[in-house]
Parts: sequence; structure tokens; C-alpha cells
Amino acid sequence: MRKDKPRFNNHFFRRLGATVVAAGLLLTMPGSAMLACAKGNDSTKESGGDTVTLRVCNWEEYIDTGDWGDDEAIELPSGTIMGKNAMVDDFETWYKETYGVNVKVEYSTFGTNEDLYNMLTLGDTYDLICPSEYMFMKLASENELVPLSKEFFDRSNPNNYYVNGLSPYISNIFDSHKISGKPWSTYAAGFMWGVTGIVYNPDKISKEEVSTWNVLKNPKYKNQLTIKDSVRECYFAAVAGLNHDKLLSNEFRNDSNYKEKLEEVMNDTSPEMIQKSQDWLQDVKNNVYSFEVDAGKADMVTGKAVANYQWSGDAVYTIDQAEEDDYKLNFCVPEEASNIYFDGWCMLKNGIGQNKEKQKAAEAFINFLSRPDNAIRNMYYIGYTSCMSGGEDPRILEYLKYKYSAAKDAKDTTDYNLTYFFTGDDQGKEDDYILHVETEQLDRQLGAQYPSPEVIHRTSIMEYFTPKQNEDINRMWVNVRCFNILKMPLWGWFFLFAGVIGLLIFSFRRIRKTRKKKSIS
Repeated sequence: MRKDKPRFNNHFFRRLGATVVAAGLLLTMPGSAMLACAKGNDSTKESGGDTVTLRVCNWEEYIDTGDWGDDEAIELPSGTIMGKNAMVDDFETWYKETYGVNVKVEYSTFGTNEDLYNMLTLGDTYDLICPSEYMFMKLASENELVPLSKEFFDRSNPNNYYVNGLSPYISNIFDSHKISGKPWSTYAAGFMWGVTGIVYNPDKISKEEVSTWNVLKNPKYKNQLTIKDSVRECYFAAVAGLNHDKLLSNEFRNDSNYKEKLEEVMNDTSPEMIQKSQDWLQDVKNNVYSFEVDAGKADMVTGKAVANYQWSGDAVYTIDQAEEDDYKLNFCVPEEASNIYFDGWCMLKNGIGQNKEKQKAAEAFINFLSRPDNAIRNMYYIGYTSCMSGGEDPRILEYLKYKYSAAKDAKDTTDYNLTYFFTGDDQGKEDDYILHVETEQLDRQLGAQYPSPEVIHRTSIMEYFTPKQNEDINRMWVNVRCFNILKMPLWGWFFLFAGVIGLLIFSFRRIRKTRKKKSIS
């Protein structure tokens, strides 16, 4: 963890879903509306002369900004990794040295996927953006993205670090999942990934208790739990909790099409499931301490909460922070299922257009960030997990061993199999990819950053919701987060009725008094 500045100081908006009606309405806007609002692409101004201008928009606090101290140097067998300069500055230098062309990166950030979509709709123009999977699916379905070029996937080019170093596991996901009939990999290049789970205090609540999403309704911990103020994350937890018995049954788990059926269950947006989820989440709302955006991390470190629904990258940060205060926290992925998420780079038509120079620079930017040493720099700085495994370059594996290998005098150790990530074989047990670690790391930073094969097996992607599905789910969310008048108890109706009557009587008397004064005058 960086000593000179806190990670995530703004990055708590990470993956935050729409929480108000306005966001729901925004997500239902057709792509034509975005095109109508977008600025035109003037390639002569943006790539004129000897300099290509590349406009990049990424998550807040989601790239290495350099200025590492000497004590932060990462010493690996293959060499030392050090972030002296900002990643963007290093890219500009590398691009000039590699291609003989000057490039100027205009770097911007966004706080949520919905913020990004709003920025695009209102006319902001970018060449390269890094939304989450459901947002790049939405943009692809609205015909807003430029496909990655054939040259980008040319493995014979030594500068194509992405295609030569992408984790086979991640590659399979991007190739097998489609939007509008085309694989994700047509439009998006993976950057970071992770899962959702629960950070918890093992001295206050047991692993068994947090191994189900239904812990969020457990009255034993009333006002001691916090949950994400995010519609998609909360909807996922609700669907998993409601299908607890089915998802844990041997019949379902042993089905030959388990993964496909799991995604079908977890992406159920039927009116019945939405209504059940609303009821489930209202029970959760009555039990938890708060729906939170960033406060959950601090609440865990200070002991105000005993468990917090969290993204894995933020979970690592929370555990790190607590560790500095000699305070132990763990991370658990509930047994029903976990949401697996991805952030990916993609190019926008309203920015790139037909400008081949800009597209070359955009794809080079992706490749530069995918170079193993740069992937490590970014992971070190932001805490999330790169989609890169490194291919034939050993440095990412060396980094994991550098960070997590058990000390020689450690007493309680175990082997941790990451073959699936480095080879794509979820049944593989190649010695090179088995880390010898302290056993407690399975429930801590390592287990959060690189989930075990068993956890990965029960992960599910939340697909892009259609405008109608978004509208229905956001309406449900407003009812949960705000106030659902249909759920008001009888005594509530009594007080509401009494209040309305009182207001009418007060208004009537004021009117009579005003009229009386006028008649006297």
C-alpha cells in the first residue's frame, strides 16, 4: 500500500449503480439521443501537425500516478518495478520512442458508470473510456463503439502486450459473452476485475454467518451491518438470498449446465422477482446500520460495523487499513453465488470516428497498460486485480509470490491454486501456478484479489438490463431507498390522514382570518 497518499480517496464511487430515478431515466435513453447530443469529431484539430491528441476517460484513482518512494520499489527476480512518473507521462514517452509520433493524452475521470453515460449524453467527447461490463454492453448495443482492429490482436507484434498477456480465463469470458450477437472482445479490452463479498470482523461474527447473503437480514446483528448504496449490487444480493435453497441444492450444483443456469437465475428480472427483491431489500433496510457509498470501509476499521457488503478491491484496502492498526478483518464470498465484474477499455465512435491515427494511439495505450510491469504498477496503486496474467512474461506471477508467499518460519501454511487464471484450466494443478501461502490469506487479501477456483465456480455476471428492465428495477430501488406508500402500516395511514386533515383545518382557518381582516379594513 502506498505510504505517501491514500488509495481510493475518491474511488469509493467505484461501480456505484443508479440510486435515483434520474439515473434510471438516463439509462433508458436511446443511443440516438446520445448521438444527437455528442460533439462531432474534428480529426484535423485533434490530430493535426505532429501530435495526436488522445482523450481518455477512466475511473477516479484507477491508474498509477507515480512518485513512488525508494522504499516502495518492487524487487522481483526479473527486475525492479518502480513508478517514478505518472503512467500517462510514461505512455507518451514510450509512444514517441516506439512509433516516432508525438501523442498528448487528455486524461479525465468519472465516478460511476452512470456519470460516464451522462457525460457522453450531454456532449462530452472521448476517444477511449473504461466502463464496467454492463455499461460497455449497453454502449455496444446502442452502436456507440468502434471495434478493436485486427492489428490489435496480432500476436506476432511484440508491442501487443494485451493479446499476448491476457489471462486465458478472462479471455474466455470476453470471447464467450456476447452483446447484439458479437463477443465482448469485439469492442472491449479487459483492464481490472473482481468479485463481491462481505468484509467482516471474525471476532464479532463468524465466517459461517457471513457465508450467506441472508446475513444482511439477520436480526442478531441489527444496526451492525452496512450494504452498498447500489441498485445492481443490492439486486444481486436479493436474488441470491431469495434463491438460497435452490442455489445450494445438490441437484442445481451438480447440473452439467450449472454455470449457464446460475447466470439465468441471477439475471432474473421478471416482475415477480423484482417484487420479491423489493420486499427482501426492505427487510434488509430495516436491519442494517446503513446503505453506504464509502463509509463502510471506515465503519469496519473503527469497529462501528461487524460486516460490510464490499467489492473485492475495496475489501483489500479495508483489510490493509485495519491491519495497520493491528485490527484483523476477513473477506468472505457467500455460498449462494458472487457477482463477478469487469472494467474494460473501449473506443467511442463520436471520438475516434474514422481517424486511424487516433485509433492506433488508443490501442497502444491499452497495450502499454497491459505490459506486465505496468499492470503490476496499477495493481499496486489501486488495489484491484489486473486482467493480465503476463503470458510468457513471468513478472505478474513473480509479483504474487513476492506479495503473498508464506515466510519460511510460518507455521500454518497451505497451497493456493491459481492455475485457472494463468492457463484457463479450472481443473489444472500445475506446480508453477500454485502459491505456498499462510492459510489465513485464503480469507484475507489474497482470497479477495484472486478468488479460489471454488469461489470462481459460483460466480455470475450480471448482464446488461434492457431499458424496460432498468426502469422496473430502478422503480423498485426508489421504493426501497425512499418510501413505498403501499407498504405503510395502518397506524401510518392514520397519522398521515390526521396530518392532512390538520393541515386542511389550519389552511381553512388562515383563509377565514385573512378574509375577515380584509372585510374590516
